[in-house]
Amino acid sequence: MRVLLVDPIDPSGVDLLRKQVEVVLCKEASFDGIRHDAHDADAVITRSRLPDDFFDFAKKIKAVTIHGTGLDLVPILAATERGVPVANIPGGNAQSVAEYCVLAMLTLARNAFEITTKIRTRPWDETRALGAMAHEISAMTAGIVGVGEIGKRVAKICRNGFGMRVLGNQRRLEQVGPDARSATLDEILENSDFIVVTCPLTPGTHHLFNRERIGKMKSSAWLINVGRGAVIDEAALVKALQDKTIAGAMLDVYEHYRLEPGHPLLSLDNAVLTPHLAGMTQESRKRMGAAAAEETLRMLAGERPKNFVNPEVWKMFNERGSEDR
Repeated sequence: MRVLLVDPIDPSGVDLLRKQVEVVLCKEASFDGIRHDAHDADAVITRSRLPDDFFDFAKKIKAVTIHGTGLDLVPILAATERGVPVANIPGGNAQSVAEYCVLAMLTLARNAFEITTKIRTRPWDETRALGAMAHEISAMTAGIVGVGEIGKRVAKICRNGFGMRVLGNQRRLEQVGPDARSATLDEILENSDFIVVTCPLTPGTHHLFNRERIGKMKSSAWLINVGRGAVIDEAALVKALQDKTIAGAMLDVYEHYRLEPGHPLLSLDNAVLTPHLAGMTQESRKRMGAAAAEETLRMLAGERPKNFVNPEVWKMFNERGSEDR
């Protein structure tokens, strides 16, 4: 059995895998690189997006494990049609992502990005003067869109750690938890100093933040996205940042997985950008590496995964396993 790692995982997870299978690391996590390396793999672990035609090249694949929660990383329908089980790891990096969200609030409110950048090239007094633009966040309002495991942790830190007012919105408003007050999306847009997007990408959330909704934000507000890039209409956000109709944004995810050179976001001084690493800490990588390895080995052994994304394939998977044996 051969397991393809599209992205590196924690060594503890690799050690678990190597006790039973051969482990191969993808040479390049581009679509072409993934297609090339997947042709003889029996299973794949990924936290990068797989190409839509992945299973046309990975004909031997018996199991897919998402190193995280993002269902948009895998062509789920194609996997289901082929009887390939897909598992993910909900909550494994929730604390790391929640801490990133709070880091984003402090970075934006204290104007830290501009200050730490300019101190390297501009005079001391000129850079120090930028501190006059800084804000305390204790009296501010955080609006969380998607109050799941990550959002609840963000709400707890903001309310109990800083004394902030916290508004929360999700499909079931009664489940926003004890640290947020349930609110409509319009309430969040109109009242929040920080809007934190942690919701998944679904047909209902695609471009949830379009030009109209971004236009309802306060001109002094900041937008933080750690959910999925396509929840925000990127062209509309770029326009708002260019026109300074909102104060700024800190983004860890983008409408297209990678930011290509020359992307307009890269030229904006009110956009703080990171390459999809909000959940990437040593602690979360250790938890998730081991969990991903265990789920993969479980499926390769013909056992049902603990976090089954497409359980409707189970009967087909078992029938195929019987034929293979």
